[in-house]
Amino acid sequence: MLDRDSGTALWRQIELILASDIQHKVLRDRLPNETDLAARFAVNRHTIRRALQAIEAQGLVRIEQGRGTFVQEELIDYRLGRRTRFSHSLQKQQLAGRSRILKSQAEPASEDICLHLGITSNSEVLHIEALDIVDDRVVGLCHQYFPLPRFHGFDAIYNSVDHIDQALQQFGIHHCQRKSSRISARLPETGQAQMLAQTKFQPLLCVESIYTDAQHHVIEYGITHFTGDAVQLYIEAETF
Repeated sequence: MLDRDSGTALWRQIELILASDIQHKVLRDRLPNETDLAARFAVNRHTIRRALQAIEAQGLVRIEQGRGTFVQEELIDYRLGRRTRFSHSLQKQQLAGRSRILKSQAEPASEDICLHLGITSNSEVLHIEALDIVDDRVVGLCHQYFPLPRFHGFDAIYNSVDHIDQALQQFGIHHCQRKSSRISARLPETGQAQMLAQTKFQPLLCVESIYTDAQHHVIEYGITHFTGDAVQLYIEAETF
């Protein structure tokens, strides 16, 4: 596979072969480890390591300490617009996305949640924890809060459909809009890292959003932690 008399460094030849394999989808997800690649190309691990560093510099892979080397898939554009949600961005990019509820419960709202939802202290909310899944990959972990009693039973409806818009429509909400969003980056907690299948040293994108109905009543406060190697945020000034 390698031409040892070409004058081109072996690591460079391996870089070109691996890059081609990635671009043609021969290599997906996690690459073989350094030992296996060294055996494949009949070179030492140092040569393999240099080739991997080269394709990482191209943005084709990411090297995670202690986990291995992973193909860097194209990032999902999450367009933060007044009337758009994550599911709308997926539809626009023709990606198969869905939400899967992990748990839901009625609970007393904290002062912070009361403030975001514009409800009185000691009010109850429906708290839903769910995963955002795109093409069978978990890309986000969501905590969503809905005021009660208006949204009593909403979790059962939400669990029976793919997207939240479909559930909202069954509650008579056909038009909702984003009132505000706050974006930050933070390291994941251990449980978050496990659910998102990433290391605890890889930052998450945190998007906190408030949504209102057509009458400008606040209907939802949500916090979603997206894995940073899967999602990028796209904001157009005229959308707000």
